[in-house]
Amino acid sequence: MFKKILLGLVGVATAVTAWAQPGAADYPARPVKLIAVATAGAGGDVLARLMADRMGAILKTSFIVDNRPGAGGSLAMEGVARAAPDGYTIGLGGFTSNVLLPIVRKKMSYDPIKDFAPIAQIGTASILLAVTNDFAATDLKSLIALAKQNPKEGLLYASWGVGSTGHFCGELLNQRAGINTSHVPYKGTGPIVNDLLGGQIKMAYIDMATATPLVKSGRLRAIAACVKRSPSLPDVPSFEESGIDFSGKSALAPMWAFYAPAGTPQPVLDKLAAAMKQALDQPDMAAKLLELGVTKDYVPGAAYHALLAAGIPQWKEIATNSNIHVDE
Repeated sequence: MFKKILLGLVGVATAVTAWAQPGAADYPARPVKLIAVATAGAGGDVLARLMADRMGAILKTSFIVDNRPGAGGSLAMEGVARAAPDGYTIGLGGFTSNVLLPIVRKKMSYDPIKDFAPIAQIGTASILLAVTNDFAATDLKSLIALAKQNPKEGLLYASWGVGSTGHFCGELLNQRAGINTSHVPYKGTGPIVNDLLGGQIKMAYIDMATATPLVKSGRLRAIAACVKRSPSLPDVPSFEESGIDFSGKSALAPMWAFYAPAGTPQPVLDKLAAAMKQALDQPDMAAKLLELGVTKDYVPGAAYHALLAAGIPQWKEIATNSNIHVDE
């Protein structure tokens, strides 16, 4: 009799434990924190809030956006990597935070492959080289000529951090065009835009999500897109089309994707990925993403993880050949 009671209690305990485990059928049972690499109001922040609203409605919970800008997005992604792997903390990461920084920095607080469980890719986005309306150059050819007129002083360009995609584009332009433009790192794209519009700096690399509405409204002028032409600004040529050689780049283009901490249960990842795809498939989403400079390109977790694993070494080779590195 005692043995039957004991077995019964064990069975109840097992059932309760199974019900309480992350990945249970009732996920999500509370709000989900979405850590974003962008400053409030920047394009990446708008993208995070757009996806948070749509996915929250689908999963019948709240997605609370937590902006953690700075250090090229590594502060945000470190927060994701160190979070409990239960699906209640996820992150929206970009090309800088999850590809380039681990390449160009000797010391990183996370491994882009081992420390994350990719949920899915949202889409791809080029980086825009933008200037103020009073800037002397109107295209990449005239910008290069302007830089060569002042080889010692050079021109200043801003990006959202040392080792960021914008920094990578700027230094690769220096290498390929034989010019000297000097990097001014900022803590996020929001402060860059403020200084561009205020005239404190004249040239910057900005993500398409932030730059597209500013260019369309005439507040900034577009020079070129890095790496490829964007459907958000179809009249702006790419670096390659303007004579800058990016040969050897991988199929892994600058992108936005959702990540969870490594060890997050697969049922939770599947539920989040399904909500992502359902949100992206809504009739108005492709147009809304293009307004932010993002081309919708959903890639599920496993396939996206394979893209990262194959693409990171190829971008590392480009960085090495172009002498792009971050001094610690």
